[in-house]
Amino acid sequence: MEKNSILQKLDGLEARFEEVSTLITDPAVIGDQQRFVKLTKEYKDLSDIMDARRCYIACLNGIKEAKDILANESDPEMKEMAREELAENEALQPQLEEEIKIALIPKDPEDAKNVQMEIRAGTGGDEACLFAGDLFKM
Repeated sequence: MEKNSILQKLDGLEARFEEVSTLITDPAVIGDQQRFVKLTKEYKDLSDIMDARRCYIACLNGIKEAKDILANESDPEMKEMAREELAENEALQPQLEEEIKIALIPKDPEDAKNVQMEIRAGTGGDEACLFAGDLFKM
């Protein structure tokens, strides 16, 4: 399988994923609660990316195998099944690439913080109060 840029980036993250998964089982890390929480969050983020990586590699392997069957197989039923698998995987490949690209975008550190919001009824009388109440209930 040729290396494309997405797989190269994911291979680098795979090494970090293995390192983090080893670290979170280390008793010294478990004793340091702040570091353990940080590593657990990183493990969760990386595990989502690794799941997408597995799906992407399976898709690429499916495309390769289907093309191989189409080129070398003489049985028409096998060729038809390979055509169907090839069509499915070729349709799935861009979707998986887009999901991976979105997952690789660095997270904003402010996303994990809490927010306090005040909802007030402004000018507008009773309707503004009703709207503020509905907004609060949501």
